Amino acid sequence: MKILRIYINSFNGLSKEAWMLAVVMLINRSGSMVLPFLGVYMTEHLHFSIKDSGIVLSFFGIGSVIGSWLGGFITDRFGEFRVQVLSLFLSAPLFALLPFFTTVQGLAAIILVQSIISESFRPANSVAITRYAKPENLTRAFSLNRMAINLGFSIGPALGGILAAISYNFLFAVNALGALAAGVVYFRFFRTRSRQFRKIEKERKKETDTITIIKEESAYRDLPFIVYSVFCGIFSVCFFQFFNTLPLFYKEVVGLDQQTIGYILGYSGFIIVVMEMLLVNMAEKYLSAAATLLIGTLATAIAYSVLVINHHLATLTLSITILSLAEILVLPFMAAITAVRSGKGNKGSYMGLNGMAIAVSFIITPYLGTRVASDLGFTTLWAGTGVILLAVAVAFYFCVKRILPADIATGH
Repeated sequence: MKILRIYINSFNGLSKEAWMLAVVMLINRSGSMVLPFLGVYMTEHLHFSIKDSGIVLSFFGIGSVIGSWLGGFITDRFGEFRVQVLSLFLSAPLFALLPFFTTVQGLAAIILVQSIISESFRPANSVAITRYAKPENLTRAFSLNRMAINLGFSIGPALGGILAAISYNFLFAVNALGALAAGVVYFRFFRTRSRQFRKIEKERKKETDTITIIKEESAYRDLPFIVYSVFCGIFSVCFFQFFNTLPLFYKEVVGLDQQTIGYILGYSGFIIVVMEMLLVNMAEKYLSAAATLLIGTLATAIAYSVLVINHHLATLTLSITILSLAEILVLPFMAAITAVRSGKGNKGSYMGLNGMAIAVSFIITPYLGTRVASDLGFTTLWAGTGVILLAVAVAFYFCVKRILPADIATGH
């Protein structure tokens, strides 16, 4: 009963807007079933080689980097509301067009454009969370949003596995409908609130003090934060194999079918939905941000390393369980640390810079991961991933202590 009470209390105090941002994200991500199956779609349906598939997936990463920078840049100038509305409404037709591109060059081009548009949504969405969340609930607001992402992601891949067995075209169609529905809901709820918030922001700017002016220098001149973002990028290169090389491993090495792969990925989302708010709430109370990232990164290293042992279903389940819990301890705190480091008028640039560092992984991970797997084998890939993550865990610990105020870094 005590754990249940703690779990329920972890949701207390979150604003109505934070909940609605999570609802929009849930609608959007419930239709997000293309990316986890894109590698399998290319190798099985379009008969691309693993290396060609990696090249196409890298173009998604290039678009993510551009979209993260662009989203952060225009968010600071035009506001997060306009950026999110445009991103959601423009993503829908682009998802619908994907099945018409069947060559490596054509698919790479449309994936590039689509990812620029869709990924510009992320920094704007992160800024919206920081603006509508109560300061004391910032990390939990990010966690609520991520919980919605993973609830959608647990629905999406499971349904995607079923639809892929019938026709891959369903994947693209549902993604398009998900983006469109999310855009409609977001526009209707936040249109008036966005106008009211902009008026409040103008009044607050008149009261800006000297400390805020110092903090509002460009994120691209904040060297300690840049170093932190570099390690966020390295972590992401390792972690986001979840979206491309891991499904390929399940398919090519373990021999799982699309439905089973979808169930495993959906199971990951289910774990995060059930456990995220509870674990984040406990981590905020008992651990510093630095210690949380250290533990979460070490757990990620273990999750990939155990795949070296064998390919039994029990090992796969253990790996994905640890990886899911590790994700809870890293990604929401990574975003909250970025928000705390930024000022009031440059949150878009900070979110954009950190988003770019993470988005670089979508370029490097599919190309490097598929190349290592193809040339050296998946065993080498998983072992190397574990070693790199051990180094990143230590680096995170000292970086976070450097960039956060002492009271936050020590958890008090």
